[in-house]
Amino acid sequence: MTALAAAGFAAAGLCALYRVVRGPSLADRVIGVEVALVSLAGGIVIDAVDRDSHTLLAIITVIALVGLAGTLAASRFLERDAGGAGGRSAP
Repeated sequence: MTALAAAGFAAAGLCALYRVVRGPSLADRVIGVEVALVSLAGGIVIDAVDRDSHTLLAIITVIALVGLAGTLAASRFLERDAGGAGGRSAP
């Protein structure tokens, strides 16, 4: 059963990497990176379950924090690029 889940995460990661490479806009690429990071974290969780190990949980936490910081930075950049909400420019 874990092999099926690992295959699903691998397929999702490959699809996300395709979106990062081919995405027509920056928002598509940001979403692709976020999905790839979630797929990587899911794969690490499956590996931790297979090994019955808790040592990889710190790596998953770091991956989640990096993904969150990257998404927030990109959304801030996209908001400034679009002129902000309501037509006013962001400071």
